[in-house]
Amino acid sequence: MDYKSSELLRFTTAGSVDDGKSTLIGRILYDSKSIFQDQMEAVEASSLRRGESEVNLALLTDGLKSEREQGITIDVAYRYFSTPKRKFIIADTPGHIQYTRNMVTGASTANVALVLVDARNGVVEQTKRHAIIASLLKIPHLVVCINKMDLVGYSEETYENIKEEFERFASKLEVNDVHFIPMSALKGDNVVDRSINMPWFGGSTLLYYLENVHIGSDHNVIDCRFPVQTVIRPQTDEYHDYRGYAGRIAGGSFKKGDEVMILPSGFTSKIFKIDTFDGELEEAFPPMSVTLLLEDKIDISRGDMIVRVNNKPEVTQDIEVMICWFNEKPLQLRGKYAIMHTTQDVRCMIKEVKYKMNINTLHRDLEDLEIKMNDIGRISIRTTKPLFVDSYRKNRITGSVIFIDEGTNETVGAGMII
Repeated sequence: MDYKSSELLRFTTAGSVDDGKSTLIGRILYDSKSIFQDQMEAVEASSLRRGESEVNLALLTDGLKSEREQGITIDVAYRYFSTPKRKFIIADTPGHIQYTRNMVTGASTANVALVLVDARNGVVEQTKRHAIIASLLKIPHLVVCINKMDLVGYSEETYENIKEEFERFASKLEVNDVHFIPMSALKGDNVVDRSINMPWFGGSTLLYYLENVHIGSDHNVIDCRFPVQTVIRPQTDEYHDYRGYAGRIAGGSFKKGDEVMILPSGFTSKIFKIDTFDGELEEAFPPMSVTLLLEDKIDISRGDMIVRVNNKPEVTQDIEVMICWFNEKPLQLRGKYAIMHTTQDVRCMIKEVKYKMNINTLHRDLEDLEIKMNDIGRISIRTTKPLFVDSYRKNRITGSVIFIDEGTNETVGAGMII
């Protein structure tokens, strides 16, 4: 079934400061004709004011005024654009060490991560950090954009050296699909249009890659997981007996007639019908939002999960998590936090901090166990009621949790279940 025409690709950009991430996104938007005339005029005026000789495409993405003044990206800026082949959401994330949390936020749902490397500087510490975070977050596809090739005379040798260095480093990480593209975001080489300055490069342009990379199998299509968001009871004469369970499929495919089990009750039933906004379906798969109707009347509510009888997630209250901490106030050992997991809201206690990870070397720090803002570490928690979990590497939806401070209602951390 081809649903590519409406397929949505999410990608995130990462790189060291001034590697040209914002310029690259500006170039994609500009060359793929995805920006409005008035936006372009505002950027032209802004570039002139700053005394720049060329139009500064980076200003298209730097939405915050303080960023435009400093010329850096602070927050995660989301941009939406589409081409005839696909729809795209870009998360432009900052490169500074103190914004690890922003990168984690922008990258958590991405299919593709673009890691920018300045051709003059090669693979620097920041490049490694971003690749490590991309592999921790299990982003399926990585594109190493070797940018500013115009400043090294479009040298094939420079490109090959950087590629080799990155490959050596990446062999230690869990990254399956790595792609390299030499480019100049400023001049437009190999971004949307092929470069006439690098005839030695036989690969595709960045936009061609983004339009054609296969993302259908990025979702877990084996393990059936359907967290129930809400129960639909219209209570009208026409739909007098209608009882549907609405939610977004987190894994596997559900077909009419499939035998399913409901957690936590363990009751079983069969799928009688699959409804969507656009009509009935025979089969549904991630990331569709659907309403399932079952043959039997079973008491099901928000937070329950519909799964296969012989393929269940782990049901547990003791969970090991890799956590990225977002808050100025450090993680409190034995502290209590609210957590959200799929459609369940429960509370938990931090039982133990196992280690803190050095994001630059991947080494485990067993001495300093205080997890502060932007730190990533391994902890174990105990929840007030059982959750239905998979490991994050198996399913990014059922394998992730969000930590919330009950006093302030702030999101204080994001966790990946081990």
